[in-house]
Amino acid sequence: MKKWIFLIPLVLSACSAEQDDLRAWMAQQEAGMKGQVKPLPEIKPFSVVDYDAFSQMNPFDSDKFVAARVVVAGGRAPDINRQREPLESYPLESLKMVGVLMKQGKAHALIDAGGSIYQVRAGNYMGQNFGVVTSVSESEVKLTELVEDLNGDWVERTSALYLQEQQETTQ
Repeated sequence: MKKWIFLIPLVLSACSAEQDDLRAWMAQQEAGMKGQVKPLPEIKPFSVVDYDAFSQMNPFDSDKFVAARVVVAGGRAPDINRQREPLESYPLESLKMVGVLMKQGKAHALIDAGGSIYQVRAGNYMGQNFGVVTSVSESEVKLTELVEDLNGDWVERTSALYLQEQQETTQ
């Protein structure tokens, strides 16, 4: 065991000779290198715009929204206070017409909404855009929806649900 203790300094001194070579090589490589830093891009000045907040309307003022509702309420606004029908909680795209029934000479459409079947006739509401059923035929249900446009006015839009068999063949 004592023999090994004397060999340790000898081995370590051999490592320092290799490190001297390594240090000399690193110094030689470092001498030829020069750091390059790209110049920062030129900062473009922004034009100054005067803003007078006191002469403008406050965008967070609640009176602004109340005034807009008064303007919108005239004309074709939907009746918000009426009782909702079950099919008004579904988007029109998720409803499917699966059949037609004739009751007392009037056509009633069968609408599938989330696995439940509902009967719909002219005058019923369906869809989330205040859609009123205008007519029911053997192949389609036509309805008129009230949609608010960008100006806050209510605009009528016609839509239709087609019998499910016809929908599958046209797609």
